[in-house]
Amino acid sequence: MSELNATAAALLGLLHDGPATGGQLVAGAGERFGAFFSVTRSQVYRELPALSKEGLVRLGKQGPRSSQQYLITAAGKKAFKTWLSSEAGPDHLRSPLILRLVHAGSLTVKQRSTLLESARASYTQQLDEAKAATKGADGPYAKAVAEFAQAQAKAALKLLDSIPQS
Repeated sequence: MSELNATAAALLGLLHDGPATGGQLVAGAGERFGAFFSVTRSQVYRELPALSKEGLVRLGKQGPRSSQQYLITAAGKKAFKTWLSSEAGPDHLRSPLILRLVHAGSLTVKQRSTLLESARASYTQQLDEAKAATKGADGPYAKAVAEFAQAQAKAALKLLDSIPQS
């Protein structure tokens, strides 16, 4: 078995809750950890066949519109537990907003303004969602993660507020 990447581990973690289709995994990832770890549809559909080939998931029932259900195997549970208990290593921030801000000099004043307004609205919504998640958190780990999501949204809003309006 090769070493799991974070996306594969995220999918195996979601499959611990029970069988799911690719679409359900995309939605579940967005709900459970979308505030701090994005998983795209293309990543899910690229990763599932690789996990199946490794014997970490198996095909389940075929659903409507040719949707395919996946189930975690015993080997998948073992691989996930190994990944979960291994050294995490450094975190890597991948922020499309920050990448755009690095290159914002190539935008017009109006485009920069639109970028900032859109980002501000998005992070304000994320902050509201994170506050609600903190209130509804079940257990200390979920609460700590929700509080982190709040701090991250606040930091992004502080960044946006520090940019002069021009």
